[in-house]
Amino acid sequence: MTIRSRLLALGCCALLLAGCANYSGILPEALKFNDSSLATHSVSYADWPKESWWRDLQDPALDALIEQALIDSPSLQAASARLRRASAIAGEAESALWPRINASSSNTRERFSERGLIPPPYAGTTQSINELQLSGQWEIDFFGKNREALQAALGEVRASEAEQQAARQLLASNVARGYYNLARLLAQRELAEARQQQRQDLAQLVERRFKAGIDTQVELESARGVIPENARDIAALDEQLALARHALTALTGKLPDALDTLAPRLPAVAPLALPQALPANLLGHRADVVAARWRVESAVHGMDATKAMFYPNINLNAFAGLSAIGLNQWLDSGSRQPGIGLAISLPIFDAGRLRSLYRVSAATLDASVASYNGTLLDALRDVADQLSTLQSLTTQMARQQATLASAQRSYNLALQRYHADIADRLNVLNVESGLIAQRRASIDLQARWIDSRIRLIQALGGGFKDTNAALAAQAIDNKHN
Repeated sequence: MTIRSRLLALGCCALLLAGCANYSGILPEALKFNDSSLATHSVSYADWPKESWWRDLQDPALDALIEQALIDSPSLQAASARLRRASAIAGEAESALWPRINASSSNTRERFSERGLIPPPYAGTTQSINELQLSGQWEIDFFGKNREALQAALGEVRASEAEQQAARQLLASNVARGYYNLARLLAQRELAEARQQQRQDLAQLVERRFKAGIDTQVELESARGVIPENARDIAALDEQLALARHALTALTGKLPDALDTLAPRLPAVAPLALPQALPANLLGHRADVVAARWRVESAVHGMDATKAMFYPNINLNAFAGLSAIGLNQWLDSGSRQPGIGLAISLPIFDAGRLRSLYRVSAATLDASVASYNGTLLDALRDVADQLSTLQSLTTQMARQQATLASAQRSYNLALQRYHADIADRLNVLNVESGLIAQRRASIDLQARWIDSRIRLIQALGGGFKDTNAALAAQAIDNKHN
């Protein structure tokens, strides 16, 4: 029988015996959410519609804070380290596809036994055993185990890339939200200072009226009582301002007192042409959705790699070198020692180890699918929530603007009546209290609006556009990509 015939017979026997260890009856259970409207898998770093969305807010101080945070943030450094680790693991998996070549050399001084395997004239003498060898090994990936393992590792790399982008967007949005929260607190504190002055003026006026016998002690104590109450509110705002600055310094990698002089202002509210609903395929640009999807792909390939372990493993080995006793004949042609071999191994009985590994890979796939489904549903809800909030805030702000304008007109009329000696100063101060309250409400709505806009940008993965036309164009592009 020829060597080729022997190898063929050995391979057939191996395939027959492979039935002793099989993966029958082990299947994944989770069902993947229907995401046919989302972007395709070929998502790269440059595919996000607009990464530096914060520049549209036209605030140089905010731009500087976010760019500093993207450089110095520990969370981004950790995400970058995870990406490098995934890339290194993928490189290791890729190396399994190629032959390995090793070189070795040894020199051993040894006395040979007179009654051992070494015959005379070497028996009973002390000699040097010298070897120089070049060997190679190649695992022929006939059933795709190593190829599937590589694809699984590459899926982890792509998921890590997407997670790095998600970390960047989350950090940028948190810095922007913290920045405008600080602006809101500063505006509220400025208004609280004006309210403090107004209440002091009111208390002085009531005190004069009390001394004149116009008001009673009740009105006087009531007017005086609101002064420490407002001072308490100012102290609470100072605390919130300090905490807001500390949060920003932590996000930007600075010391706690580095932003003590930062004094941002709330931006003007610009009209947005918000659609009633956003196309679901825009969520294909959400980094967390993309990362979760790549993890499903990685788990699929990981399961296929585990399945291939049930099939025979074929290795090709070859070596060439020189081996001799003593140095005088080591490099002669007679010391040549070449060889080549083919090894086939397969599992027959392993006490259920491979089936357990296959169950692990199936459960990993189920967990990845469930995680993807949850991430996708959370993303859809997040976008819908922010759209609803922005649409509601747009209506609220229009109503509040009318209310504030009415309060301003009332104050102006009261002031005119006071200057015309038709009404007293007390009426002006009471009307001013209502105006200040409406200004507080306007500041809160303005801050909520910019915060919700940033959250919608985050919900869309940094690709939010201000016009219906841009949204429609992006939806079409995603559909055809």
